[in-house]
Amino acid sequence: MIKRPIRLWQKTWRAAAAVLLCAGLAAPAMAERIKDLATIQGVRSNPLVGYGLVVGLDGTGDQVRQTPFTQQSLTNMLSQLGITVPQGTNMQVRNVAAVMVTANLPAFAQPGQTLDVVVSAMGNAKSLRGGTLLMTPLKGANGQVYAIAQGNILVGGAGAEAGGSSVQVNSLNGGIISNGAVIERAVPTTFARDGIIRLELNHTDFGATQAVVNALNKRFGPGTAMSTDARVVQLRAPTDPAAQSAFLSQVENTDVRLPPARAKVVINARTGTVVMNRTVTIEEAAIAYGSLSVVISRGTEVNQPDTPFGGGQTVVTPTTDIEVRSEQGALQKVNTSANLSDVVRALNALGATPQDLLAILQNLKSAGALRADLEII
Repeated sequence: MIKRPIRLWQKTWRAAAAVLLCAGLAAPAMAERIKDLATIQGVRSNPLVGYGLVVGLDGTGDQVRQTPFTQQSLTNMLSQLGITVPQGTNMQVRNVAAVMVTANLPAFAQPGQTLDVVVSAMGNAKSLRGGTLLMTPLKGANGQVYAIAQGNILVGGAGAEAGGSSVQVNSLNGGIISNGAVIERAVPTTFARDGIIRLELNHTDFGATQAVVNALNKRFGPGTAMSTDARVVQLRAPTDPAAQSAFLSQVENTDVRLPPARAKVVINARTGTVVMNRTVTIEEAAIAYGSLSVVISRGTEVNQPDTPFGGGQTVVTPTTDIEVRSEQGALQKVNTSANLSDVVRALNALGATPQDLLAILQNLKSAGALRADLEII
């Protein structure tokens, strides 16, 4: 009595699952937004830098005799506050440190807004923890003052020292001040001229540039976008500034399906790190590798005189032993790998150490078996 409904429900569930599976397989790859792929030409930040003094340190400031610029800066600051320090005075202050202050002035920033600043010691101060940055003008590349920084420094490190022993976690000679600078001058930002706006892609790629052009022309109509080279896309935008902002908001949120990236393997020779993208492939090849190590051991040999009271002297002779160890490697076959998972499986099957893997990938590239660009950093 109940078998038929159950079988009917099972058939319906299996059919629905098959439809969902086919739909999932047929779904296109995830697209990326233009705001993640490109920036608008002319919309950029500007670096700011300034020199200042940090006070309130707990005896961890600069040693004035070794950093004369700290004493000179302190003397100039006191003179501006109406305090005259006799010439030739040797100030032994340990609660003051000379620092460099850096910040980035974002596009469209207006006077009165605040910025985060980074404070870094430039003398021999041991720590900036607990310090307060005094009023410091921040200048741009043209020498003009664009912001004023001041405030208490937040240092992420920690350390202690006693009895000739010390321990330290992270850096103590640098910190940040959240909203520590007030903008005093704005930088004009021009991103459209005669209704023309240019997008600059983050990476040089003719395929990606053409994909962006196709997506924009499909959404806004033919002739809206055109590529000038492998990195720049030119847009025809409205001439009204308000309409330009609305137009760019739609441009930035336009989805683009990019072509596969250029196959690339990045090797960090110092750390033994290997990173490769999904388009890397390996042709069939044979690999033989072995490890070579040199072991140097040093010791001392003590020679005593034959007779205890014969007038001889005890001689200590240093000894050095050098040994070269070489492990034989067998010839192993690497099959053709058409995707990243096959490449990883083939390389793991070799059982090579990270350092051996660096040499193997380099030799595969020289032999023409590695289908990717090899970058060593």
